[in-house]
Amino acid sequence: MSVTWRHLPASAREIAGATTDAVEAAKAQDSEAYAVATARLATADRSGLVLGAVVRLLLEETHPDGLDGDDVRQVLEQCVRAAAPWRPEVDPHVVLVLLAGALGVYDPGEDDSPPDPVAIAAHGPLLVADLLAASARPVEGYLSAAFAEIERTERQD
Repeated sequence: MSVTWRHLPASAREIAGATTDAVEAAKAQDSEAYAVATARLATADRSGLVLGAVVRLLLEETHPDGLDGDDVRQVLEQCVRAAAPWRPEVDPHVVLVLLAGALGVYDPGEDDSPPDPVAIAAHGPLLVADLLAASARPVEGYLSAAFAEIERTERQD
């Protein structure tokens, strides 16, 4: 990891490190490294919030004019198709929930329960890695921006 995030609390540093490791493992399609990194993410408090912020930042950058239903479907299909050969257990519903959550439009109905932290940790980095393919920056830049945004939001509340 090239960025240390020393200014962040230990829990945030763990999320940053695990996310970076998981995204790099996803890019390399390294199942073993991915499993280790996502297990770390699953136990890190608030990792879903950070992953969601990174996804939103990537979506905003890759779709500067906004997203419509076709764009969301395309992002979902691309992510699932890219992951399926090496992660056959990828669940399109979880990826869709992650997308909707990152966009602030996810509302679980009475019959729908949100994915648990393990599912979020297992799918979030797949989505981040897929969206990064269209970006010029490494994941560390998005993580730094996500942490700054989360901190700014928490200070305003």
